[in-house]
Amino acid sequence: MRPAGGRFWPVRDDAGVMLAEEVGMKYVIVINTQEAETVWNALRFGSAALSRGHEVTVFLLGPAVEIEAIQDERFNVKRLLERFEELGGSALSCGTCLRIRQRDASEMCPISTMDDLVRLTEEADRSFIFG
Repeated sequence: MRPAGGRFWPVRDDAGVMLAEEVGMKYVIVINTQEAETVWNALRFGSAALSRGHEVTVFLLGPAVEIEAIQDERFNVKRLLERFEELGGSALSCGTCLRIRQRDASEMCPISTMDDLVRLTEEADRSFIFG
């Protein structure tokens, strides 16, 4: 039986006895703002979840596609975005939102689509929206 919010994969021990190994949850975080503190907190949450073994994907929507340009002395978004990526998180940028702003996707935040966001939310155990 699957507990709330967890997944189990079959694993055998050294004697071949079937065990269950818990793996993390899948989170999708939608960020829809350029407000530095909100983006910073979203990335802090995502990094904390990654540190606990969960899978996290961030989807940047609207003004958030300009996340790498956020400059704030108190909330170092760029450094936190780099840490999020180092921990294994991925960030995707809405292609339409980039085009509206006449911006290109970056290596750190590649272009994505609404279909991808739908798929991510369908597959996620939990979805969060910041902004």
